[in-house]
Amino acid sequence: MKSIRTFLVIVLLATMTLIIFTAALRGYRGSMQQTERLFDRQLQDLADLLDEFSGTPTEPANMPENETPESSIAFQIWGNGSLLHRSVNAPETPIVEFETGYHETNFNGHRWRSLAKQTSQTGRWVIVAERTDIRSRLAEEVILEAVTPIIFGLPVAGLLIWLIVGYGMRPLNRLARELGTRTSDDLTPLPADQTPAELTQVILSINDFLARLAASFGREQRFAADAAHELRTPISVLKVHLHNLAHELPPGNPNIARLKDGIDRMGHLVEQILALHSTAPDQFMANFRPLDLHALAREVISRRYPDFSARDQQIELVGGESRMIGDRFALETLLQNLLSNAGKYTPRGGRILVRVQSGTRSIVLTIEDSGPGIAPEEYERVFERFHRVGGDRHASSQSGCGLGLAIVQHIAELHDASISLGPSSFDSGLSVRIDFPVSEPRSGTDHG
Repeated sequence: MKSIRTFLVIVLLATMTLIIFTAALRGYRGSMQQTERLFDRQLQDLADLLDEFSGTPTEPANMPENETPESSIAFQIWGNGSLLHRSVNAPETPIVEFETGYHETNFNGHRWRSLAKQTSQTGRWVIVAERTDIRSRLAEEVILEAVTPIIFGLPVAGLLIWLIVGYGMRPLNRLARELGTRTSDDLTPLPADQTPAELTQVILSINDFLARLAASFGREQRFAADAAHELRTPISVLKVHLHNLAHELPPGNPNIARLKDGIDRMGHLVEQILALHSTAPDQFMANFRPLDLHALAREVISRRYPDFSARDQQIELVGGESRMIGDRFALETLLQNLLSNAGKYTPRGGRILVRVQSGTRSIVLTIEDSGPGIAPEEYERVFERFHRVGGDRHASSQSGCGLGLAIVQHIAELHDASISLGPSSFDSGLSVRIDFPVSEPRSGTDHG
């Protein structure tokens, strides 16, 4: 069911049509019976009139004035077995047998309803007949005149029902508009005053859900703040102690290197988790501003250039000015994660290509590397949180926590962008393509 309003209009109109049709059918049958009795009474009156006329012997009469052979009424007057009078359209033989009562018969190519009556004074027989098709036509015209306004009134009734149902559903439409225009961080209760009884329970349930959701978000924010304080501080202390310990031990101690790698990985994991939290819709949707994605990519590359230079990697940025609407911090995080992955998995002396192309409908960001790449069957799984190709023992020996691409996908979705993976244009490697819409993203969309 796509529309309650359409459903109600169709059902109510169909119900009205069925009721009207049933009533019209019963009325038609009743009207036909009443019409038959009326026409039979007319035949009876005509027979009584002819009975009085036949009381005086006269010469056999010709057709009365204004009567034609196509007339719907025919009559005969018989006396002593002889035809005394008849209408022009009546045969010279008896229309029906000389039996008192109503009969059905055929002559002159039509079906006739006839009445035979014997006079009380002279014993003559009066037979009158009326065409049944004329009867039916007259009855149908009467009924049609009564039913036609109802038939033409059904579209008007449908329009009125549509307007009335729409008027009655205004509170539901207002509720839908209020929920649709709310931002993702607006969890205030809905007003329940002046609400129809049918929607009161719905609004109370929504308010209860919003209250539980607000409490959940509050716990999450407090946890993130506590985690930032409780995790960053001991990691910083560990780094200080490790630095001091490194000066007390002989240079090149492998245990110090492994310990430093573990602490760096722990710090990276904490920062990625906090970055993932900071990209929640209620944290940055209000910060969407016009920006140049190409210029932003150039800034991020310049900050990370020493890392690429240390590994003798060649990085190239192509494209031109690409204006879009987005959150600068989130897009910086996206670029940093993609460039970090490209730098990690591209071998020493390898190449990295960053391309920003501006089109009429979208801005395409593509980052390619000459590393080992990813098997096509892993394209979907690498976006799962904490998933790493090959597990913790990655063939590149690079440390990671499996959150980089999950954060990238999350930020892309928040900007209504689509992300896809594929082989790079180099002999080997991975290509990450993100299509950002040129129009402003939906500020209330929550993908998280």
